[in-house]
Amino acid sequence: MTTSLPYGTWPSPLTAASVSTASPRLEGAQFVGEDVWWGQSVAAEGGRTTVMRQRAAAPPESMLAAPWNARSSVHEYGGGAWATSNEGVLVFVEKTDQRVWLVEPGSEPQALTPESGGYRFGGLSMQHGRLLAIRETHGDSPTPLRDIVEISMDASPARDGSTVTVLASRSTFVAQPALSPDGTMLAWVAWDHPHMPWDETQLRLKPLSAGLDDYIMVAGGNGSAPLQPVWTSPSELTYTDDESGRWNLMRVSAALPGTAPRALAPANADTGGGLWVLGLRWFGVLADGRIVAIRTNGSDEVAVIDTDGTATALPVDVMANTVIEATRGSEVLISTVAADGSAAIWRVDIDQPARAARVAGSAPTWGEQWMPRARPFVVEGARGPVYSFDYPPTNPNVHAPANERPPYVVFVHGGPTSHVGGAASGKIAYLTSRGIGVLDVNYGGSTGYGRVYRERLLGQWGVVDVEDVIVAAQGLAEADIADPRRLAIAGGSAGGWTVLCALAQSDVFGAGISRYGVADLRRLAEDTHDFEARYLDSMVGPLPEAEQLYIDRSPLSHLDEFTTPLLIEQGLDDLVVPPSQSEAVRDALAGAGVAHAYLAFEGEGHGFRRAETIVATLEAEIAFLGAVFDFVPPDVAPIELN
Repeated sequence: MTTSLPYGTWPSPLTAASVSTASPRLEGAQFVGEDVWWGQSVAAEGGRTTVMRQRAAAPPESMLAAPWNARSSVHEYGGGAWATSNEGVLVFVEKTDQRVWLVEPGSEPQALTPESGGYRFGGLSMQHGRLLAIRETHGDSPTPLRDIVEISMDASPARDGSTVTVLASRSTFVAQPALSPDGTMLAWVAWDHPHMPWDETQLRLKPLSAGLDDYIMVAGGNGSAPLQPVWTSPSELTYTDDESGRWNLMRVSAALPGTAPRALAPANADTGGGLWVLGLRWFGVLADGRIVAIRTNGSDEVAVIDTDGTATALPVDVMANTVIEATRGSEVLISTVAADGSAAIWRVDIDQPARAARVAGSAPTWGEQWMPRARPFVVEGARGPVYSFDYPPTNPNVHAPANERPPYVVFVHGGPTSHVGGAASGKIAYLTSRGIGVLDVNYGGSTGYGRVYRERLLGQWGVVDVEDVIVAAQGLAEADIADPRRLAIAGGSAGGWTVLCALAQSDVFGAGISRYGVADLRRLAEDTHDFEARYLDSMVGPLPEAEQLYIDRSPLSHLDEFTTPLLIEQGLDDLVVPPSQSEAVRDALAGAGVAHAYLAFEGEGHGFRRAETIVATLEAEIAFLGAVFDFVPPDVAPIELN
């Protein structure tokens, strides 16, 4: 027997505190002998990233004591902040100084790179016993210099620049270096402004003995975006490229430059995605030449591609944000968000997939019955189909009155060149278990549906994304799934931009939640970091030619049209979207008398990591929805609106 209660008032065992610690960030994984190592955030320790080790029949243990924090700032978003040797020697980038440090078993960290010089390091990888990295040098120039370097593993007391050797450069950005089996050749991905790494890249190749200018372009440079070169023999490279409109695997001879690449098991799905962080891997090669590859078409699946090109689905629980972390023999480490919404690292023997073991992450402690299952939801928009995932209110103990329709929050992902898969998170379940539905929208411009869908947003940021979230919300109401009077919209960063634009342009939504959202395109162009310095060229238009367009589309130009209550959340250490953006919105709303609340968090950057911040935002958001939509959520303090 279940109890009848209005939506939004359902009691739930999912507290904000339990959600904040339920699914830590998992950042990379490697085999070290028979052990598995992985990076993991510790919300209770300020969100720092440690490196964990799992030995057979032993509990996981941290290999990096507090306060050490393995986090890179290359491209601001980082990635690849740690690596290990086969002997268990750990190297990592320390967040506070961006130097590379070495930790031998049982010893304290020792610096491998100089203390000065404006250097940042990321994308660490151990290849054939050599430590490779991406180095970013910040100096007097507004554009940092980036190169691929080899770092000596000699941790002698005297550190100087001679410990770092430049292997490749000559482009604005470099990523994903791959050293040939004999150690004589280097392949890597390069791109230049104004492109982003999903617009156009080049796959480059050079002998290490040659000069920095003596490279050849193997693929790309023609409007496609090749990624992740891997040596599959001493003379052959496998990589992924989207020249066909989908990122599919390709293979090319490294010994015969100019030879046409050939496709490997092409599919109407993406083995690739937005290279927002260093260290991403969408496929891996097994010892016998078989390939384990992610295929994304909305949600993820994993395929095993045999040497004859036959592809077979691998029965492993993956749904979103899946990465092929490492391979060894017939084994693979796969990080993912599982169907129950929890982060996971799976250790899978391809020949015995039924024995897959979860080495990191765990199922939600509150039970599977509290997790909503994604329902694909597609509506027809002005430019074609718009894809979403619907998470209905889910509570095994409560039902709503028959004549009531639930409030819904439309989630808008960041990026904007990113996507969400069909996996509920603890944050989604926190809402759905209380009787509030969630619609997670992959608006035009999202990855995971091919280049044509991704390019809908070219020149149309603030137009297509807004149209799509509005039509998706209207579709929910027209399908009698949601209460049209209680539709809210929430998003962070680029998603926050869409929230603000939608509230300025439409009265579909009755409430908005903006997390470090972009409000002024000109300020963003002035304040943003180099990785995204020319992003707006393609999303809106180049400056100064498109300046009027920047003004016209910015929410700050339309604050007199804001009448919808708004909750604003901002990290005070955010370098991607500085606090000045959110403060300008706050001040304008206050001046216009629009109901709002502003929450600022010290020590938080672009994306919240601290447990106390996550708790505060979850509780504030549901209290805000209750205040606006006239329900009282249980066990949450009311919020004061200005």
